[in-house]
Amino acid sequence: MNEIRLISSFIISIIALITFINVTESCNEAVCASIVSKCMITQSCKCDVKNCTCCKECYNCLNHLYSECCSCVELCPKPNYTVSALSRKSHVEVLPGSIPNLFQVLTSEPDTQQRWITFTFPVDFDIAHFKPHIEKEVKYRTQLNEQEVDPMKDIITLNCSVAYMSQCMSWNKCKGSCQSMGAVSYRWFHDGCCECIGDTCINYGIDESRCLHCPDESEDLPDESEVDYGDDEEEMQQ
Repeated sequence: MNEIRLISSFIISIIALITFINVTESCNEAVCASIVSKCMITQSCKCDVKNCTCCKECYNCLNHLYSECCSCVELCPKPNYTVSALSRKSHVEVLPGSIPNLFQVLTSEPDTQQRWITFTFPVDFDIAHFKPHIEKEVKYRTQLNEQEVDPMKDIITLNCSVAYMSQCMSWNKCKGSCQSMGAVSYRWFHDGCCECIGDTCINYGIDESRCLHCPDESEDLPDESEVDYGDDEEEMQQ
């Protein structure tokens, strides 16, 4: 009986993964992959806009990520972002001497001075990274809702937090700012947007420029040759 249940769970997971892959172009995979997969497995989002019998259940399942991820399950129009060439390019780097606890404290609540804005979303990890030898079956709950998910022995879900600095800054200043916050790594976009990344994130956070006041819409973006890398440009490019 348990074998049949596990096989059924595996098949449902594969179907959910295939469904998600087919719509990744219309949503942010880094942010939505984990929660969408779980909502598909629990069949909370198994309907369409015309016959929206599951809309309320899907809304509850996706929780605060609904507006971000509803296009992944085709329950809202696909976003039509106009992104500059510089906003699509970025540099990533791991920071030495990170202080995860400091970063968690700074990003746990909105910054009162709006020096940065925080995005938090669930990420799936292989449990082998945390507990190499698991002998008993374990059940996990999603971070964002009360629905129980079928047993997934090799997956654990953690919340990833990233902080986008509000103002544009040079590559060098971005690195220093993220280091002072205790971030594990950072992503600097060529439009000047800076993203500081926490220790429970994968693939360097979100590959999308989302800074509050950067780039400045009132100013023309520089050409690639005019990008401001900071005072130590030559040293950092080595």
